[in-house]
Amino acid sequence: MTEPARILDLTGVPCPQNAARSLLVLMTMDTGDIVEIIIDDGEPIALVPESIEDEGHTILSQLQRDDGQWVLRVEVD
Repeated sequence: MTEPARILDLTGVPCPQNAARSLLVLMTMDTGDIVEIIIDDGEPIALVPESIEDEGHTILSQLQRDDGQWVLRVEVD
């Protein structure tokens, strides 16, 4: 598995700020870079992936950790 170019931990960051921060980071990355974004369960997992895909990026995986947090692997497009 390819190592991410960046890990963005947004646990505890409320919506819509977590989506906005994710998109700002993705805008600074190069096409093809992989970014891991860690977000909370609930509203964040319902909204952040959709926002990322709406901007044209690809969610490679979406896995829930034992602590309840979610890890999104995103390819910058």
